[in-house]
Amino acid sequence: MQCDVCPRACKLSEGQRGFCFVRACRGGEVVLTTYGRSSGFCVDPIEKKPLNHFLPGTPVLSFGTAGCNLACRFCQNWDISKSREFDTLADSAMPETIAAAAARLGCRSVAFTYNDPVIFHEYAIDVARACHQHGIRTVAVTAGYQTAAAREEFYAHMDAANVDLKAFTDDFYRRVCGGRLGDVLETLEYLRHETSVWFEITTLLIPGLNDSDAEIDAETRWIVEKLGPDVPLHFTAFHPDWRLRDRPPTPPATLRRARRIALGNGLHFVYTGNVHDEEGGTTFCPGCGHALIVRDWYELRAWHLTADGRCARCGAVCPGVFDGPPGRWGARRLPVRLSSLPSQAQP
Repeated sequence: MQCDVCPRACKLSEGQRGFCFVRACRGGEVVLTTYGRSSGFCVDPIEKKPLNHFLPGTPVLSFGTAGCNLACRFCQNWDISKSREFDTLADSAMPETIAAAAARLGCRSVAFTYNDPVIFHEYAIDVARACHQHGIRTVAVTAGYQTAAAREEFYAHMDAANVDLKAFTDDFYRRVCGGRLGDVLETLEYLRHETSVWFEITTLLIPGLNDSDAEIDAETRWIVEKLGPDVPLHFTAFHPDWRLRDRPPTPPATLRRARRIALGNGLHFVYTGNVHDEEGGTTFCPGCGHALIVRDWYELRAWHLTADGRCARCGAVCPGVFDGPPGRWGARRLPVRLSSLPSQAQP
């Protein structure tokens, strides 16, 4: 049997698992062995995904499973994404349970994160369906390494996404991630031109590997040309982890340099992450340049948008998903066990 969820197209004999470790051949079918099981749940600020233009200031119920269909040497969730032990899947929850829990916790959305939801395709879709019945939106935090057929079904159920564009050379993808750049670019173009999913892009800058002026210039020019200037781009700082410990942490100056290049190439919304940088965390009006949302890490310090997402000074539209006044969740992180939640909604 061949698994058609991602471009690896793993061919599996009975009982064999794919590269991701969680999709397997059983009874002549490809099945998801981790359906209904999670590595843990946590209420996060939506800005941590990172999403800066999707329901700012609101809490999101985040969870993942185990395994991954890429092999990034720098993975910063490697204990989950590289896990080959189902003991890491300590929490058990069916889709309706997750949706009801998000509602009780006051979350506006549920995020599939920590490992890539591409590989738990069926589970993510069923959770999304249940969430939508409760009026709760869904977020995919993904590397975008999917086949055309899988991405069409998957994104029909997603409201927002953050896509990791890990570099802008195929050599990096092959050597460092075990994948191909072209498949990810196809996902980004699909999201922009064939869906209504709100999406933002993250590039983790690793010293000496993907942080050159030339590569940042090429990436940001491609985004403007193929996706348009209004797609938010996050440059985030690397720290040594997993199998890439011979590189130093990313200097804040590198992120600021990348941001200048991106803005110079015409992108309107460029952010820096994993460092303290108020300017790099602030959303500026593409019309008059006024600060629309001032952020300090995950805290919203100032808000100058109308309820429908327009600049309060000049009236220019700020692209994104805005729904009334900003949330007030802040930087809190709240681990939860679904089985211990009260049955009534929280105030």
